[in-house]
Amino acid sequence: MTRIELFSGTSAYGIELTCAYAERPEAGVAFALVSPGGELPRLVHWGRPLADPAAAIGLYDALRPQRVSGSLDFTPWPSIVPTQAESWIGAPRFEVRRGGVELMCGFTVTDMTIENGEDGNDNAAPAIVVAAEDAEQGVGITWRGELTASGLVRQRLTVRNLTPEAGALEIGRIELGFPVPADCVEILTTTGHHLRERNPQRQPLTIGRFEKLSMTGRPDFDASLLLSAGEPGFGFTRGDVYSVHVGWSGNSVLSAERLPYTQGLIGGGEILMGGEIELADGDDYTTPWVYGAYGTGLNEVAARFHGYLRGVHPELVAKPRPLILNTWEAVYFDHDYDTLTALADKAADAGVERFVVDDGWFGSRRDDTSGLGDWWISQDVWPDGDKSLKALADYVHGKGMEFGLWFEPEMINPDSDTFRAHPDWVLKPTANRLPMQGRTQQVVDLTNPDAYDHVYGAMDRLVGELGIDYIKWDHNKLVTEAVSPRSGRPAVHAQTLAVYRIFTDLKAAHPGLEIESCSSGGGRVDLGILEVADRIWVSDCVDPVERADIQRYTSLLVPPFMMGEHVGASPAHSTHRATSQEMRMATAFFGHMGIEWNLLKEPADALAKLADWTAAFKEQRAMFAGATCVHGDAADPSVRLDGMVAADGSTAVYRFTQLTTSPTYPAAPVRLPGLDATALYRVRPLSVNVDLEPSGIACGQSELGWWTADGVTLPGAALSAYGVRPPALHPAQAVLFAVERV
Repeated sequence: MTRIELFSGTSAYGIELTCAYAERPEAGVAFALVSPGGELPRLVHWGRPLADPAAAIGLYDALRPQRVSGSLDFTPWPSIVPTQAESWIGAPRFEVRRGGVELMCGFTVTDMTIENGEDGNDNAAPAIVVAAEDAEQGVGITWRGELTASGLVRQRLTVRNLTPEAGALEIGRIELGFPVPADCVEILTTTGHHLRERNPQRQPLTIGRFEKLSMTGRPDFDASLLLSAGEPGFGFTRGDVYSVHVGWSGNSVLSAERLPYTQGLIGGGEILMGGEIELADGDDYTTPWVYGAYGTGLNEVAARFHGYLRGVHPELVAKPRPLILNTWEAVYFDHDYDTLTALADKAADAGVERFVVDDGWFGSRRDDTSGLGDWWISQDVWPDGDKSLKALADYVHGKGMEFGLWFEPEMINPDSDTFRAHPDWVLKPTANRLPMQGRTQQVVDLTNPDAYDHVYGAMDRLVGELGIDYIKWDHNKLVTEAVSPRSGRPAVHAQTLAVYRIFTDLKAAHPGLEIESCSSGGGRVDLGILEVADRIWVSDCVDPVERADIQRYTSLLVPPFMMGEHVGASPAHSTHRATSQEMRMATAFFGHMGIEWNLLKEPADALAKLADWTAAFKEQRAMFAGATCVHGDAADPSVRLDGMVAADGSTAVYRFTQLTTSPTYPAAPVRLPGLDATALYRVRPLSVNVDLEPSGIACGQSELGWWTADGVTLPGAALSAYGVRPPALHPAQAVLFAVERV
């Protein structure tokens, strides 16, 4: 039952206080704000629900810092929008200018209200709304904080120009934050590059500022989906941890900051270029949502984001995720009707339910140097008649599969008919100079209505003509020097909104259409795009050894049913590493499973084995859609333990991966998180697995007692505390085992 209330009182300092408190007991989260004497409120609580919510008002006196020598009369205690007027001397977090002159705003609260969701609906997000203004300088703000059903606390700020007659109000950086407890002195972020996204890195939260900037018109490969601060040594299953995420697909920042006088502050926001947003008469600007997730361990943090996205996309939970074959690593640009229909036959035999034709079907697109932007079917490759692209789509539908097609709507090759006809349809800093190219591409200015209509109109027409069920939407160039020739202003903000609009307009026009967001793999992963897309392509690297951590840390934000995880060839095209078929299939098993593999070149036994695994995936995918994704903490850096636990705790499937050789021999037992401690469970191998006969992978090892059809029966508490000993595996091997409540 949602609870949200306002309280009033007086502090020990004689200051009138207003306190707003919101909690969701079912999610185990609450937060509280206290506004002292008309000042902007402080976030005084974020964590488990309080036994007495009214007592939250006392946290103002309990936490207010004392005045210290050598400083201002008020020691910094950051409000929801820290400014120097309240003695904040850290990095600027609210920057606005009028006529090029920065305004130093001091805000007074004019209203503080609560909302219990729409029409009192407990499933709607309860909200605390704070209105404030600097009347003398003509700046008004409205802060909104919500508590979602899954326990996310999200906040955003709207800025208004109250005196447009004094001139336009230019918006600079607006960064929202969450204070964290004083013992949260370790931060976790991720770094990476193309083919190696989401690599974890840890460091102490020292005095000073740490930030992760994304300045390429997308979050990019190096983006940290979450910035997490917690108790030293926090992991997936242990330690209080507080995480933040900016739900925006354009330029942004995540930061962690400590001053000598204050506890840590984590948060972020959109980064705007000079002149990008100017507010004239009646205009306002609203920041992206900045999300906060609290939990005991990262598994609980991730579950909050996953629960939120299940609420956004109930249709993806209800419809089992169709098994995909994508043609890219099978044929690349070598499109041919006979080849692709033969591949479709093999795909259907392997259990595939969605067949996706990748890059190379349009214009002069025979490689990646030309044709992009010419969104009409190439007559050279797909001539009209019985071997047209429409005929292929009909053939795929006739096999009982959905048909998907690749687009890169935001990009264009200078070597294209569209660019030659409309050179003004690209983002560029001057009339005569293009930004540095990437993959021989430039960025289409979707803020130009004519360019937008060209792109949307072509996609809309093709979806209708071909009966497209699924779009793979790619985004392969960094968005740099992004100025719209039409407005003469930086345009990343407006470009991002235009992308969201195409997604939503296409899906509204074609009910049931699904769209995957790919950006050279994992270059655009955030809640902004995840709210309009149905799937993300996690990485262009399908090497399962690399994917072990790429998928694990992507799942801190993205639920596995929205994560594209494909079985590829061996050796992997991106790394040339050879791995077993079982390792590749086990690694792809928990997400939205697919195939990125030329099945025409594989022997019958490999195809039969693939069909067995796809059938096993289909048996589990309905459970996976609503399951809790968990990861284990292990002292052994060579192993990984990942799992999916049914929402009611009745069943689970775990994956044990031996990435490299272990310092212990055999590998130590692995604990199984997420189970009901009071229940009794049987643990046994899943029906599909690597051969563990003595003559096989575990050569020289004795049998493992529980690795039988009967398995072993243990209490959930024991499995969580002690676990089970995994099979002795060679490096780059993985096994799956099932847990069932008895």
